[in-house]
Amino acid sequence: MNANKTDKIKAIMCILLAAFGFSLMTFFVRISGDLPTMQKAFFRNAFAALIAFIPLMKSKEKFHIKKGCFGDIAFRCLFGTSGLICNFYAIDKLDIADANMLNKLSPFFAIILSIFILKEVPTLIDILATVIAFIGALFIIRPGGDVSVIPALIGLYGGFGAGTAYVFVRRLGGKGERTPIIVMCFSLFSCIVTFPFLIFNFHAMTPKQWLFMILAGLSASLGQFSITTAYKYAPAKEISVFDYTQVIFAALLGMIFLNETPIPLSIVGYIIIIGTAFVRWWLNIRKDSLTEN
Repeated sequence: MNANKTDKIKAIMCILLAAFGFSLMTFFVRISGDLPTMQKAFFRNAFAALIAFIPLMKSKEKFHIKKGCFGDIAFRCLFGTSGLICNFYAIDKLDIADANMLNKLSPFFAIILSIFILKEVPTLIDILATVIAFIGALFIIRPGGDVSVIPALIGLYGGFGAGTAYVFVRRLGGKGERTPIIVMCFSLFSCIVTFPFLIFNFHAMTPKQWLFMILAGLSASLGQFSITTAYKYAPAKEISVFDYTQVIFAALLGMIFLNETPIPLSIVGYIIIIGTAFVRWWLNIRKDSLTEN
């Protein structure tokens, strides 16, 4: 087996591990009970910041941010934090598979935002894939004009925030900024934003809730560092489709432990969005293969 294939297998294994880690995070956030969304977001990011702090302390550059990266980090923090808070709210109000699927619209939002932020021109395949994916999202959101649609729309913004943050992460990667710095800044910013809510609306946590929040933070860190490692072994266009297994993991956790069974319309939405992501991935791989030959 050549080195390229070995690296691709490593990348796929890492992204599957990341998907499992993020699905566990949503599961632990959900079972931590009726804690305020801001409190959950604070502790999730506090543990992630601590884990990112360790490699930075050992590094030669410590906490130095590269010149020209501060603005991109600020926008990554802003959209990442708002997206995370909305995603946590959706996790509490929706089936965790639905919340995960809405969050997984982030790559399609990234296609749109890349036009304005990275000046990238999307292909016809990307445009069609984005339109079809958002049609799939309608089956999950099920707009009916009543308040029940609000959590789904907030979850949709969670996907927008994540997608926008991902575009700024890509730009930071192009400028050579370090992953632990990006994770650390995002986590600290999220803690600063959510801390005032923690002071004025803190709910005492039971030992079990403390355990679940610690596990949520550890699972999130597993996801963040695994997905970063995955993209070091292979480009996003070759492996990103495997990240959608997070929805499958989340659905299984919901069915086994929470007695959640996705309704047929949601399943239709999953099939449309994941199917679209798969076809887009396959066409891009095929195009690259023909170009090389």
